[in-house]
Amino acid sequence: MAEDIKNTKTLERYNRRTLTRILGELFKNNPLHDYTRDEIIETLEIRDAASTQILDLVIDDLIGTHRIAKGEGGTYHTVVNTGVIMGTLDLSKKGLAFVLPDDSDIEVAISNENLHNALHGDRVEVSLFAHTQNGTQEGEIIRIVKRARTTFVGTVEKSRNFSFLVPNHKTMPYDIFIPTSKLMKAQPGDKAVARITEWPEGAKNPIGEIIEVLGATGDHETEIHAILAEYGLPYAFPKDVEEEANNLAAGITDEEIASRRDVRDVTTFTIDPADAKDFDDAISIRWLDNGNYEIGVHIADVSHYIEEGSRLDEEALARGTSVYLVDRVVPMLPEALCNNICSLRQDEDKLTFSAIFELDENAHVVNEWFGKTVIRSNRRFCYEEAQAIIEGNDGDLKDEILKCWDLAKKLRDERFRNGSISFETAEIKFEIDEKGKPIRVYFKESKEANWLVEEFMLLANKRVATFIGQQKDKSHPPKTFVYRIHDEPDLEKLNSFQRFIGKFGYAINMNNEDLIAQSLNEVLAKVKGKAEQDAVSMLAVRSMAKAIYSTNNIGHYGLAFPYYTHFTSPIRRYPDLMVHRLLFRYLNGGKSANKSEYEKLCKHCSEREYLAVQAERASDKYKEVEYMRDHLGETFDAIISGITEWGVYAELEENKIEGMIPMRDLDDDFYQFDEENYCLVGHYTHKKYQLGDRLQIKIARANLERKQLDFVLATSDKYIETDPDKADAQNGGNRSGSSKKPKKPKELRTKPKKSGGKRSGKSKGKKH
Repeated sequence: MAEDIKNTKTLERYNRRTLTRILGELFKNNPLHDYTRDEIIETLEIRDAASTQILDLVIDDLIGTHRIAKGEGGTYHTVVNTGVIMGTLDLSKKGLAFVLPDDSDIEVAISNENLHNALHGDRVEVSLFAHTQNGTQEGEIIRIVKRARTTFVGTVEKSRNFSFLVPNHKTMPYDIFIPTSKLMKAQPGDKAVARITEWPEGAKNPIGEIIEVLGATGDHETEIHAILAEYGLPYAFPKDVEEEANNLAAGITDEEIASRRDVRDVTTFTIDPADAKDFDDAISIRWLDNGNYEIGVHIADVSHYIEEGSRLDEEALARGTSVYLVDRVVPMLPEALCNNICSLRQDEDKLTFSAIFELDENAHVVNEWFGKTVIRSNRRFCYEEAQAIIEGNDGDLKDEILKCWDLAKKLRDERFRNGSISFETAEIKFEIDEKGKPIRVYFKESKEANWLVEEFMLLANKRVATFIGQQKDKSHPPKTFVYRIHDEPDLEKLNSFQRFIGKFGYAINMNNEDLIAQSLNEVLAKVKGKAEQDAVSMLAVRSMAKAIYSTNNIGHYGLAFPYYTHFTSPIRRYPDLMVHRLLFRYLNGGKSANKSEYEKLCKHCSEREYLAVQAERASDKYKEVEYMRDHLGETFDAIISGITEWGVYAELEENKIEGMIPMRDLDDDFYQFDEENYCLVGHYTHKKYQLGDRLQIKIARANLERKQLDFVLATSDKYIETDPDKADAQNGGNRSGSSKKPKKPKELRTKPKKSGGKRSGKSKGKKH
């Protein structure tokens, strides 16, 4: 077994996914053997500390998913599979159903008749069939363990005798029947939220009730609230939470000041976006007599005002994070806190939690101090003002800004030398009129002023995590803490990325794990300004793992930090609030917190962060489609940004807005999806569409309801909808188009599988 494991390893260290697979195989192949942790380490030939830390995380995962169990004497053993598995249901875009088991990477196909009312994301129990269909394991759902969701956003429609809600969610294939008595006065065409109340066995559609009427479809406020409701995000605070926030004492007593380090006499400033109101971080600088510099990173002391377990705390935890939509912020904390009491506003005394560093001329940390402080910001800068000073203009605190930038630049350069990866992508922003309509698209550009703030925040996050997480000696193991972790990239994804960039003459060093990040940065630098830049950058990001919160530290691969946390934004992120509380507890000699409880909180916060990102993307996509609705029929230069079996995704060069050329509109040939090479290839002409290729397109359809933008090739004679209202009503069908699509080659024709068998490979492009 050990020899087999060695042969699977190309790099010296394991990442989480690889170790999960190999450890799972170890237990599966040795079902009668009980392993101690030390035996596992010896069998898998784990030699480095990072892989050992990942091992503890993976063992917890395998126990949590019931693949292994902990026995007496600290041993671990296999949980025997009885032919019934637990997993999560995945309904694909084409209506195919698969269960992703907890204890295996092998998907289980579920036919429609064996779904038994289970929906996408539901946690289910599946009975495995003894036979397979074309090599695909099949099964039947025998129990819905937990619904992923019971409420859905959609559009109300009425027939003569009944009403129903047509859900927006792409993976909800059923309309919800609504009895007339449960309509809450919703009118046809209204956006509303419905809750499923029952689903009788054998009934095609669930039965539900309207619980909230959002308003008329197409109205700006309605659509924004629909996005929030779709992802289970609140858009108002409960009354008791608002009252608790409003009743907080905003004043600072002399007694409180006396208990803190007073740095109000040190030059301090904030740098934020021009429209920001919640200033949660400030920077101070002081020249020291020994020639070094004292840099203070001061963070709003939210933990001073929010008592653990209070209604404010419960609501902040439930939200997990602030959500940044196109036209608004849905804050984690009520305005009384985030914009007033805790906000580090100019010329006001404020309570902060600080990381204060003594840096030498090379920006190396000579000394550090962590603790509670009171500050007074001398100047509130917006990024543009600070940037002007860095570029040579005069301005307030010029010497302070320039010296901070000098030190930050040295920190930045050292970070990249140590292996931090430079992912720089253009961020689309919209200028919105008073009615919420997008009237201009622009890009948020990150410059030196942004980097100045970023580097000092990274320094504080890194040093706080190191202070708690770095083991002082074997007799004093690290105390429970909240880390921001980022696993090493998956080898299969990296190999796939390597094959793709090889077509453009680039390569990353796969032979030495310490050089992967460095060579990846070199590739990203080389592609700047070239046609393939966006495609290469996008696939590089997709080859990376997702960063999450955990009490099990495995380091942050993307930043190349062995210890990293989130300490700098407690106004908008709940994990930062947890970090403040734990740090204060340990600075005062407190015992280690309960690890399992904090791990549950970390998982919750990671999930809330994911939902927030999805909502933000949906908000952006809605405005992208709304903006391009005024450009139906116009021609644009574009770059292919994604290839799937159902079409070609293209990004407009002018504004980075993405849409899709449906496969049905590529009617000059029968195109096959080559997943390995990220391209479509014509069966007869051998014409190829590949990531990074340039082409000209026309805007064909803009469907606001689906947040879907369809393109056609500029040379196509396909039907183009030029009426925005009709474009909204279109479901993307081909209405005219004189060309006939070539028939599918005979050798490729197959009968459809009744069970909805194996998928043809997961898409590499984005879905609408």
